[in-house]
Amino acid sequence: MSIQVLIHVLISLAGIFSGFIVLGGLLTARPLERWTGIFLATTVATSLTGFVLPADRLLPSHIVGIISMVVLAVAIYARYSARLAGGWRKTYVITATMALYLNVFVLVVQGFLKVPALKALAPTQSEPPFAITQGVVLLGFIVLTILATIRFRVQPAWAAPARRVRPGLTSTQDVMR
Repeated sequence: MSIQVLIHVLISLAGIFSGFIVLGGLLTARPLERWTGIFLATTVATSLTGFVLPADRLLPSHIVGIISMVVLAVAIYARYSARLAGGWRKTYVITATMALYLNVFVLVVQGFLKVPALKALAPTQSEPPFAITQGVVLLGFIVLTILATIRFRVQPAWAAPARRVRPGLTSTQDVMR
């Protein structure tokens, strides 16, 4: 494995790891700002480094990378420019989860290409074990995306606006007196 491929793999694994942490935050209505930044940055870096790996023709991994970059552009816009306002919150959840799915999809493909036990089960990746694995992963992500969309769209109590202070009072501490 070349150093270039190793760096790409490590960035990909960091994106997948941080993506599952972000997904956990979405499922519990917690934005996890730092983890979100790490996830989006490493996932963009995964796609970009995938384009510079040696290849003599356009590969399916390049197509996935192009799709991932489009999905990530929408997710980044929804999160940082639109600030999750209105329908952008739902858009962000769907696109962020889709970006994570694409990374996991490639992880499964690479697993069946590189891990001898998996390669023996599906040497051409057209055999049932490969299709079943990818189907289970897809169904799992569909369920997680639906749950995250439902749970993250509700404004959590800790993010509610502060109570208004009555006229003449200077702070919320004065309300307690």
